[in-house]
Amino acid sequence: MIADIDYSLDSELLRFSTAGSVDDGKSTLIGRLLYDSKSIFQDQYDAIEESSKKRGESGVNLALLTDGLKAEREQGITIDVAYRYFSTPKRKFIIADTPGHIQYTCNMVTGSSTSNVSLILVDARNGVIEQTKRHSIISSLLQIPHLVVCINKMDLVNYDEAVYNQVKQDYLDFAATLHVKDITFIPISALKGDNIVTPSENMPWYTATTLMDYLENVKITNDRNFEDARFPVQYVIRPNTDEFHDFRGYAGRVAGGVLKVGDDVTVLPSGHTSKIAKINLYKDAIQEAYPPMSVAIELEDDVDISRGDMLVKTGLEPQSVQDLELMICWFDQSSPLNQQTKYAIRHTTREARCVVKDIIYKLNVNDLSQDTESKLIKMNDIACIKIKTTTPLVIDQYSRNRITGSVILIDEGTNNTVAAGMIV
Repeated sequence: MIADIDYSLDSELLRFSTAGSVDDGKSTLIGRLLYDSKSIFQDQYDAIEESSKKRGESGVNLALLTDGLKAEREQGITIDVAYRYFSTPKRKFIIADTPGHIQYTCNMVTGSSTSNVSLILVDARNGVIEQTKRHSIISSLLQIPHLVVCINKMDLVNYDEAVYNQVKQDYLDFAATLHVKDITFIPISALKGDNIVTPSENMPWYTATTLMDYLENVKITNDRNFEDARFPVQYVIRPNTDEFHDFRGYAGRVAGGVLKVGDDVTVLPSGHTSKIAKINLYKDAIQEAYPPMSVAIELEDDVDISRGDMLVKTGLEPQSVQDLELMICWFDQSSPLNQQTKYAIRHTTREARCVVKDIIYKLNVNDLSQDTESKLIKMNDIACIKIKTTTPLVIDQYSRNRITGSVILIDEGTNNTVAAGMIV
């Protein structure tokens, strides 16, 4: 059971999250995925085997690999987001195991916000239920490009193809209202390992991809915005050494588009222009940079640039605004959204302050209806609001760029992150 792991720096990284109702088998699925792909170490397996014996279980409970909190193991549920890392010869993976309970909706939002793929688990016995719809709608709001509906516990319905087809059709009927580009259906048994890593002998009627094969081969390159060049500056590098006496580099992570040596760029919000003289990737000089590369850029001219500024291609500038319309998920348990309170706002590497001007509506994530009367936004609620910031923010719509189109709100009194927002 020794893990066979390849941590090649050149392999592509795929982030995916799991979602579904309580007891649909999310943690078991991840445990099975890690176990069958030989991505856990012997001591990890021994530990969960011992824990399973202490709990009086007949077999090894693979869900214990991700349910790390004591309360989670006692109740057999997921409360907080659990992250797991593994790799295969084809790809590296980061898994976010998100909670199924309604009261932990905000945890699902944070865990899924950076995902390329969302795995929605459905219990084959129960079919499409309220939580299935809720999590699918949230995945759609977060603009997750690929959605995989894993119809789980097929072993408990005798691997019946008719049951699978019925659940699939029910989901497709519901999903017609969602803005999801790509939906894939896979019948599985996380407990038994059917169609997780190897094809199931119990379901010869299903001849499409296994879950692992899908995760290794789904194309995610085109999901990024390679048209609009965006480079939020994180840090200005000035070594002030004899070797690099005049060096001035702007470090950050490419948030969109492709930046090349010689490109005309504009610094926002100041509007100053220059050309890219050099792009540095650690010790190497490269000719171009693209998402999600972290690089240091040198310009031909000495321009006043600091953390929070953004380099963009001249002629393809984004909006620079102070009035924003956001779709938010409220995180704060202690206090609801207050229109009279000023909040700190963080957008890429820029910080400002803002005030909520209006609550446009509260979204019912079960049926997508909009409540325009209620102004009470509390923990786990999703709402559309208008804010005004103290300084201009250089933004894109979230549907166009998930990095430059997202913000977080912070309570300045407690320093707690109270909301995550998507610019609409």
